[in-house]
Amino acid sequence: MSDWTPEAGTPPVSTPDEPVGGEPAAAAPSFEPAGTAPLGVVRTPTGHPAVDARLERLADADHLPADGHIEVYEDVHRGLRAELTSLDARPAAVPGPPGTAAAPGAPSAYDNTHDHRS
Repeated sequence: MSDWTPEAGTPPVSTPDEPVGGEPAAAAPSFEPAGTAPLGVVRTPTGHPAVDARLERLADADHLPADGHIEVYEDVHRGLRAELTSLDARPAAVPGPPGTAAAPGAPSAYDNTHDHRS
């Protein structure tokens, strides 16, 4: 119990159990999941077709309930990681004219498979 009382002319403070000004109490909150609704996130094209395609996939989440978003997000994440990883891959060497260095893994002019030195 509190000894505090409002000053004269101050409206009383209501509690959640008491409606303000005689208004009916609001309905109890629903714990049901909300329906699907577009998130409205603007996706700006990057200029890289593979990346843009992955980002457009995010729009699929707009039509799914919240518990379905994770699958879309993980798929997009995997795709973007693959695109980034491909940037780190070295391009395959193209064999040049005779007399130039051979591409890594290409057979050389000198076969040293039987070179046994001790």
